[in-house]
Amino acid sequence: MFSALSLFSGAGGMDIGIRQAGFEILACIEIDPYCCQTLHNAIKKEKLKTILLEEDIRQVQPFQLMKDLGLQVGELDLLFGGSPCQSFSQAGKRTSLEDERGVLLFEFIRFAGTIKPKVILMEQVKGLLTASDQSGNSGGVYKQLNHQFEQLGYRSSIKVINSADYGVAQLRERVFIVATRAEKIFDFPLPTHRKSDPQISLFPLENYVTVGQALMGLDSPSCDRENQPLDSHIDITPAGDRKRIHGVPEGSFLAKELHLPAEQRCKLTKKDTTKFRRLSFSEPSLTLRCGEIFFHPIEDRYLTPREYMRIHGYPDDYLLKGPVRGRSGRARHLDQHRQVANSVPPPVARAISKEIASFLNQEKFVEPSEKIELLNA
Repeated sequence: MFSALSLFSGAGGMDIGIRQAGFEILACIEIDPYCCQTLHNAIKKEKLKTILLEEDIRQVQPFQLMKDLGLQVGELDLLFGGSPCQSFSQAGKRTSLEDERGVLLFEFIRFAGTIKPKVILMEQVKGLLTASDQSGNSGGVYKQLNHQFEQLGYRSSIKVINSADYGVAQLRERVFIVATRAEKIFDFPLPTHRKSDPQISLFPLENYVTVGQALMGLDSPSCDRENQPLDSHIDITPAGDRKRIHGVPEGSFLAKELHLPAEQRCKLTKKDTTKFRRLSFSEPSLTLRCGEIFFHPIEDRYLTPREYMRIHGYPDDYLLKGPVRGRSGRARHLDQHRQVANSVPPPVARAISKEIASFLNQEKFVEPSEKIELLNA
């Protein structure tokens, strides 16, 4: 079994896929208390040997962690994770490295410089590709990151991946970076799904998974806030939001429905395409967001955290911990909807890490003391 170390573990979506691909996660590092409750529950439930470090990653010393885990330099197979994305997100202010969350991206460099894993897997939003560095150069952050990987002897592959291409019921594009100490460049796995295409192909792929398929078999959610169900299938929609979504057809959003009363649409504009948005049973979901909760395709309610998990590709026996908020807006710590929206869909992590496992089995890796001669792209 291959060894792995999880950074910025969140609710554990990436960890699930990594374990499913045959890796043993030695430790995971996460600071959010609600995510840590979720991770601790998973570790206990599955009787895993994973050590959970609930602390600021900047305070974790890689050398001491290696000592605690009994690891030698260059022995770890996989270092992986997804650092906070808000400073690079195209939906945010894009403060890049001016935001301390953006600087956390380079914790991968700090850990890799000491541990020297064979492979590093990182996930980020697409905004990373154009994020400006301290000098204002567009794309400078990624260039700086890649340069530092090269100085450590790593060669990087990068790809924008749509989760729907790997069987997730969600159109979610994220950047994935795989850096290795191997002599060969890593190739990402080929897609397994695609948008429905009537044309005949020599290599047919399965059609995208739809929201209807993902939610199939779920009973009606509980409305008992005093006794929250373990599976998080609970409806916490405020009465006011039920009234506002009423009359919005499947797959549409409130601002588009100009026939509805002005007092129902309030100050929404045509740009508010994700607010008071219903999903469609017959299509994949839009990217699950942290700022708003999407509504059920036909019922006047939010999707439940369990429905979010189904859309994201979580297994039904995986349980979230922490509060379920009844409204959109900022929260000090991640509630259950946000835990899901912030995480990597497990099927995507599984597909990539299976390819990494194959890569580890087949390729020759340069010893940490040796220098890789990089090829000109």
